[in-house]
Amino acid sequence: MAMFDHDVIVIGSGFGGAVAACRLAQAGHKVLVLERGRRWTPETYPRDADDPWLWNQDQPHLFNGWADLRTFSDMWVAAGAGVGGGSLIYANVSVEAKREVFDHRWPDGINRDTLQPYYDRVAKMMDVQPIPDNQLTARYWLMKEGAEKLGWGERFHKVPLAVNFDPQFDPERAPARDDCHTVYEKNQHGVVQGTCVHCGNCDIGCQVKAKNTLDLNYLAVAERHHAEIRPLHLAMRIEPMNAGGGGSGGGYRVHFDDVGGGRRRPGSLTAQRVIVAAGSIGSTELLLRSRDQYGTLPRLSGQLGKGWAFNGDFVTPTFYGNRKVSPSHGPTISSAIDLLDGHFKGQPLFIEDGGVPNLAAEFVRQRIKGLRGGKLRQLWQDLAEHTEVQDPLDNMMPWFGQAVDAANGELYLGRLWYMPWRRTLKMNWDYRPSEATVEAMIDAHKALSAATGGTPLVPPTWTVLKNLITPHPLGGCNMGNTVADGVVDGHGQVFNYPGLYVMDGATLPRAIGLNPSRTIAALAERGAERIVQTG
Repeated sequence: MAMFDHDVIVIGSGFGGAVAACRLAQAGHKVLVLERGRRWTPETYPRDADDPWLWNQDQPHLFNGWADLRTFSDMWVAAGAGVGGGSLIYANVSVEAKREVFDHRWPDGINRDTLQPYYDRVAKMMDVQPIPDNQLTARYWLMKEGAEKLGWGERFHKVPLAVNFDPQFDPERAPARDDCHTVYEKNQHGVVQGTCVHCGNCDIGCQVKAKNTLDLNYLAVAERHHAEIRPLHLAMRIEPMNAGGGGSGGGYRVHFDDVGGGRRRPGSLTAQRVIVAAGSIGSTELLLRSRDQYGTLPRLSGQLGKGWAFNGDFVTPTFYGNRKVSPSHGPTISSAIDLLDGHFKGQPLFIEDGGVPNLAAEFVRQRIKGLRGGKLRQLWQDLAEHTEVQDPLDNMMPWFGQAVDAANGELYLGRLWYMPWRRTLKMNWDYRPSEATVEAMIDAHKALSAATGGTPLVPPTWTVLKNLITPHPLGGCNMGNTVADGVVDGHGQVFNYPGLYVMDGATLPRAIGLNPSRTIAALAERGAERIVQTG
């Protein structure tokens, strides 16, 4: 039997990789997690303009910041870069997909009933709970008002959040954002956490560890069971070790670059099994490069890169001239209106009370106030005049929605005209099959704005450019029943390559129309369980 450096190498530490690493380490497997980003802490989260905010694809050894913003021709995609993956930048929402989501495009054996025990397991691990009634935000009450006026009152509800709350916390006491108001104690996994102080900075790093990022639960448990996490290790390609190139128990070699210390140092390690969990974009790109650039995985499905979805993400900022909304106060999201049954214009929609990180809002304010003139300051003044308030940001509601889009995007490796020797990740995405869905979302946001006395400002990035941005990319390594209709099977194993898996948002074969983190984690729970059971 071949000797390997590890039993399992997990590439990525988000909602798929963290779960897999945890369960396999608990089962006694020697697990290594390769994470491209840093291990962030409240002391190292980027806060100032000069801090390392962004990940750079071309120079990750020099610029390995908090967030990865991929810009394609018609779509921008935001992803987390660090130990904990997408949990670092998500808005805490942990919801289960609707039963009807599983009616189409999923492989046999996957439905809401089969996933329910795994949904429950994720909720327990991440201490999922709604915001307490004594801590409801102005955005919550605004959304509730709009829902009731439009006849959607029964569709309005709190959303479950992966946040640690203090039931006795008073959000009105000043200064509410001071961490002296948090309560520190060990969570169920033995990790010290604080309680929410309503700072609004969920998406850019919780300063008191009230947000249940994966490093505080799944990854902490994995490390307690001797899993090793190596930050700043960027996977480059995967290569079967057996002569036939098919895996078949022969294991795999993972080639990576160590991007720490300001340099790129190539290396490689072997494992009997490899779990790719680098997110929809990262996992798809890694497999595309392995097949099309390096030729190490030539028998990957022709479906690789296809069926990509943006999960219907859309934000409409609405301004209220005489109403303080305080979008930077409280958890980023706490409630939703469920229109996923197509009640509004026949389109499945899920609308949430979006927020703006307090630090981001203050940064915008200070930068604009520091300008003596120019177009940006004039825009701020015009906006203030239009909304009849001195501080438009404090009186703004960022209506946020998700929907079931057409999932018609395709990721592939192309070339740049000015660097034809280099292969780069590109995307084909046509907005037209999803145009009706986006327009219905805008109309729903406008209806809520009108019902509550606000003035919506639909982003010209859509109205003029037909450009979108999503923090919830899905697909690219879609599940299927066979290699003809999918890249992986219902447990995440790659067709034609036994022992190679994908466990993250890349495997979802369609948009689910609401926050996908819990579904991704539930599928990883199921996939990891299968590996443990089969040995």
